[in-house]
Amino acid sequence: MALSVAVCAALWPHARNAGAVLAAQDDPAVLSDIQIDSALRSNRALLSQNIEAALAEGDSDLADSFLQLARDKGIAVSDELSKRVTDAVADASTASHFAKRFATGLVTGTADDVASLSGTVAGDLFVFGDIRDVVREGKHLATGEEVDRLVLGLATVGLAVTAATYVSVGGVAPVRAGLSMVKDARKVGRLGEGLTQWAGRSAREVVDAPLLQQAVAKSSVLRPGETVRAIKAAYRAEKAGALVRLAKDVGRVGEKAGTRGALDTLRIAQGPKDVARAARLAESKGGQTRAILKVLGRGALLLAAGTFNLTMWVFGALLALFGFLSSIKATTERATEAWLRRSKARRLRKQAAAACLPSGSALAGAAA
Repeated sequence: MALSVAVCAALWPHARNAGAVLAAQDDPAVLSDIQIDSALRSNRALLSQNIEAALAEGDSDLADSFLQLARDKGIAVSDELSKRVTDAVADASTASHFAKRFATGLVTGTADDVASLSGTVAGDLFVFGDIRDVVREGKHLATGEEVDRLVLGLATVGLAVTAATYVSVGGVAPVRAGLSMVKDARKVGRLGEGLTQWAGRSAREVVDAPLLQQAVAKSSVLRPGETVRAIKAAYRAEKAGALVRLAKDVGRVGEKAGTRGALDTLRIAQGPKDVARAARLAESKGGQTRAILKVLGRGALLLAAGTFNLTMWVFGALLALFGFLSSIKATTERATEAWLRRSKARRLRKQAAAACLPSGSALAGAAA
């Protein structure tokens, strides 16, 4: 019994945590809470250390995300460190800095923050960005050079979504922003390998290569109207559903967690299901999402430890509990058996004494 109790006491914290993780495996918000709490129990200075590191790298958005997470978890952060984060965020939000990053996104089509994404999306909304990408990749296709089919497919879908954005007066703007972010993440190499392979296969089905080659041969960035009409002929709308859903989920992450949060998600995601989970996490955690992804990585979206390992912790605790109950049962049975033997022995002694008593009385009478 003592051994079973000792083993159960040692296993119980691990088993309880494993059981909670298994129960929360389909809820990214609850799953991340459990794992963050576990990490904070091991290192109370974890958040402050990450804030310092983010400030040192010039990433005020990530530092602010860790500050929000610290406040939510009730972790004390010094006033001096909080002020440094506030000042860094304010500096990154100045008009001159925003204008510079906006222009960078508009011209180059690459984004890593809100300002540059705004420029990228603006270029894509005016079809300049998507036409630029389609024409560039389409010419590579026509000349037999290496083609980034993912960028090509995303830009082609983007042209159709841009038209829908205008028709709906911005109603599908999150999808448009999501497509731009996926395309930008691909360009700068921040798209996860698994997601890249999946999106590449999906994008390949969206574009009719022979028709696109004909369209590109007659296209020009200076004639956007004619170019768009020519490219639309090579666009297979019925094949674009998966990419549109991915873009929608990325847009949801961007709305709740910011542009860099969406780019961080694309970097760790191995498929569209990971991005969908990240969207649910961002809708629940908002600005804390980047900090959670930084600490937990892909483990914030799904079980990082194997289900078998977690199940074994629970099974081990149940086995120790079974041993404890079995010990109680065995002890009870043996104690009962010993009590019954002693009771039977006393009863037999009393019976023997009672049997001897009459004989003794008769002999005493005869002697008299």
